[in-house]
Amino acid sequence: MFEKIRVIFTIPELRRKIFLTLLLLAIFRVGYQINLPMVNPDEIKIADAAGGNDALQTLLNQAAVFSASDIRQITIFGLGIMPYISASIIFQLLASVWAPLEKLQKEGEAGRKKINEYTRYATIGLCIFQSWFYLLAMPTIFSSKAIFLDGFCNPATGHLYLHWQLIAVFIMTCGTAFLMWLGEQIDAFGIGNGISLLIMAGILARMPLPIIQLYKDFHDAGGLAGMKISGGEASLVNILMLAFLFFAVVTGVVFITLGQRRIPSQSAKHIRGRRVMGGMKQYLPIRVNQAGVMPIIFASSLLMIPAWIFNSFRLGGGWFGRTCAFLGAMFSRESMFTYNFFYIVLIFFFCYFWTAITFNPKDMAENLKKNGTIIRGHRPGKQTRDYLEKVMIRITYVGAAFLAVVAIIPHILANAMHINYNLASFYGGTSLLIAVSVAFDLVQKIDSHLVMVNHKGLLEK
Repeated sequence: MFEKIRVIFTIPELRRKIFLTLLLLAIFRVGYQINLPMVNPDEIKIADAAGGNDALQTLLNQAAVFSASDIRQITIFGLGIMPYISASIIFQLLASVWAPLEKLQKEGEAGRKKINEYTRYATIGLCIFQSWFYLLAMPTIFSSKAIFLDGFCNPATGHLYLHWQLIAVFIMTCGTAFLMWLGEQIDAFGIGNGISLLIMAGILARMPLPIIQLYKDFHDAGGLAGMKISGGEASLVNILMLAFLFFAVVTGVVFITLGQRRIPSQSAKHIRGRRVMGGMKQYLPIRVNQAGVMPIIFASSLLMIPAWIFNSFRLGGGWFGRTCAFLGAMFSRESMFTYNFFYIVLIFFFCYFWTAITFNPKDMAENLKKNGTIIRGHRPGKQTRDYLEKVMIRITYVGAAFLAVVAIIPHILANAMHINYNLASFYGGTSLLIAVSVAFDLVQKIDSHLVMVNHKGLLEK
């Protein structure tokens, strides 16, 4: 492995791409730490430690996972790349139901460029809308009127004055546009998918924090004997069990992420001059986890909404307040049964929903027919389409079950073993899936460069 890594840096073009990617990611990390000029960082630290509005902060923490930003810090990159991802998802959904976009999507590279242009415009619009309400909500989220510095905000409400609000919106919109540009530069001149690498960098930057907190707990308690894990004193067995579980979950994520259902197919023979081409037996690979991490993202985002709504009305008092408090507790992450049940149901629903949008058996059957390729044992056309649809339904069930298990593992560990949720998120959830998926995509991109210069890939023996 060390020899393969050495070979990577002996190839000038690949070395240049890697160093450029690292430089652009470093620029992103610098901007990640720069607060808006009207923000009071000391007050944010105090309010963050106090807790503020727990329901809203939980929602922000969840959004921060796939936005490549720490939304609670109100930085120039405060919105992260989330507006661009939201715009991309909107246009992907519209392309499956709106004829003009569907036509553009089928026009090849020119159509994709036009859709990307529309996506950028939509991103700027979403940035303006989201940053405006984001800045208005921060005093409420932190339950503090001193989030912004004196002279920039109204002391009575804590909200920014209108002209400073407009300036802050402009800065945050430019920050997201700059991140979008960084991702495109990585795509064009670097290595890997730029947007995915930005998200992965944000996730990896958050991972050391729970490890540091665990070490502090260990140090303050004077060793394992004083630490509390699983409701009692921590032991070496508990620590080793957590370490083993981590490697087991990562192994399962890798296995399912790379898992494929290979459907035997055969291409027809073609005569070109004196040569006979085609007629080869091959496989049509279909991923087991076709939907990726999107079902978890959608499910977790939707589950945050009822908890936030019920917790907002629980202070009303009387039977209505008590009912809202009870329902809010049912939909909170601490509820072992109710939360996990609805989480699993939503993951299964969105797995089939997203797969139905991204995988079209009819188009695939028509493309196979045009290329003269048949699936052995099935006639071209409708029979092939029905067979592909049946296979997709079956393997989507397996992929959805896997996603559900990985998604609820952090909740079970956090509640059953009484450990910090940020530490428990090492064992599953959106963060782990995104990190593994992006890492494999990066390795495959590097492999393609190595193969072009007649070297073995990183995963080859």
